[in-house]
Amino acid sequence: MSSEQVRSPLAAVRERVLEELRERIVSGVLRPGNRLVERELAKDLGVSRVPVREAIRSLEADGFVVAQSPRRVVVRQLSRVDVEELFDVREALEVFATGLACQRVDPPALRRLKCEVTDAARALAAGNVAQAAEANLRFHQEIVTLAGNGLLLSMLHQLEDRLRWLFRQNEDWHRLQEEHVRLYEAIASGDPERARACAAEHVRVNRALVLGLLFPDESCTGDAKAG
Repeated sequence: MSSEQVRSPLAAVRERVLEELRERIVSGVLRPGNRLVERELAKDLGVSRVPVREAIRSLEADGFVVAQSPRRVVVRQLSRVDVEELFDVREALEVFATGLACQRVDPPALRRLKCEVTDAARALAAGNVAQAAEANLRFHQEIVTLAGNGLLLSMLHQLEDRLRWLFRQNEDWHRLQEEHVRLYEAIASGDPERARACAAEHVRVNRALVLGLLFPDESCTGDAKAG
């Protein structure tokens, strides 16, 4: 048996623990300021403390958690600047992706986009916010895939978990649904300029809603106007 085969089960455990903890942070199960206790997490996940410790180190390197002391690690509380920077990058990449997608759109792609918009609407009608959030995420992923730019896909993949976290910060789900309907219609129009403008407005509206939720006591900047 090779050394690679021996390491494989251990690597699988480490990856599973890392993915589980990352998902808990992104989905809001673990919220900013919550402490990550190795002993408790290991018991909860049914593993030793070693893969938990390694996962926490990876999450710290990725900026999801911060060590306040050698024995105290908490989920990172993003500052307003952190969130603004994420939205700046999201706006630049999504506007570009939407313009490309509009130029490449075909009937099958439109059906896939429409399906995600419809799924989100049904989930909202049923009061299932988590399901609506997943449909909204797939809608945006479909746009990026349709853009057909490998480098763009790679760049967004590196930001995927942070962007998923952003998507889940919006509590005005019906407003977001209306925005997605308009974005779908803009892409379906075949007019790249209209699609890019709609994508930019969509990100700016979402920016204003999220900043208002996360930092309600801070004055809005000129970029954070819900309109």
